[in-house]
Amino acid sequence: MQEMVIYGVSFDLVGKQPIVLLKTADGNKFLPIWIGHPEAAAILMKLQGAATPRPLTHDLFSETLGQLDAQVTKVCVTELRDNTFFATITIQQDGGEIEVDSRPSDAIALAVRAEAPIFADDRVLEESAIEFEGEEVNEEEIVDEFRKFLDQVTPEEFASELAEEQVEPDDDEDDAGDLEHDSEEEEEEERED
Repeated sequence: MQEMVIYGVSFDLVGKQPIVLLKTADGNKFLPIWIGHPEAAAILMKLQGAATPRPLTHDLFSETLGQLDAQVTKVCVTELRDNTFFATITIQQDGGEIEVDSRPSDAIALAVRAEAPIFADDRVLEESAIEFEGEEVNEEEIVDEFRKFLDQVTPEEFASELAEEQVEPDDDEDDAGDLEHDSEEEEEEERED
């Protein structure tokens, strides 16, 4: 398990879907997670120190935990299954800990409010993280690279690329891929005509 920090929240330009980008605290691995608009707003509002006249759902839950003398001690992105990320929230109360299943977006929104650390399972990072080489990381370069990546990928394509990386194709599958690629090119030419 590796500690992560929130590197930023952005939108993919294709589907206008929000993405939270987590970065390993002591490395150059980045984990993009597609999230919902309300969760993106909840994360961004807290990161930017914005206040609302009435508590939002994550604020309400955080306040409720406080009233019960409980606190979020950590959250963890635990797995990627069927193109969906899963997470847990660890809550401490009366000296004991409980883990609650959660969507990563909700877990991160609560972690921001509780100032709790965020972790990602090593397997999740192996399967889904984007790594930048070198000791010196140029932030502008990462942002540009990430924007290029987002310009060209949809959540479905990203998930299918991950699945393809985990299965080594044989020659027959390569041929099938070439046929699919050819038919896509033909369809595109027909559309242009």
